[in-house]
Amino acid sequence: MANVPWHQEVVTFVQELADMLPQYEIACEHEHSNCLLIAHTKFKVEGEWWTWIHYERFQELVQAQEESGGQQGFSALDYMAKTPSWALFGATEQGFEPVDTRFHRRNKTKDISGC
Repeated sequence: MANVPWHQEVVTFVQELADMLPQYEIACEHEHSNCLLIAHTKFKVEGEWWTWIHYERFQELVQAQEESGGQQGFSALDYMAKTPSWALFGATEQGFEPVDTRFHRRNKTKDISGC
């Protein structure tokens, strides 16, 4: 744990990386996992991110493709779902779904790395 970067350090790094990638932006974050999602802007529809997967639609498309012997194709744009507001980069929830319970470690300075 002593070598894991702080979330803000990851955000800074990812922002610099995204700035170098044309047609890509930071779409989502999950502070607890120390993760950010850089997504192609084709998933930003009318200013809103659609980075989630509509699983039922995906399964329908897979079945249709199998039934057509592979003739019917599809892409991620065909089964994308709107990203919840709490998962968006910059949201006050920082990726925590409001109905979930967040637990804070009491002793953040304790080294649990085992090294």
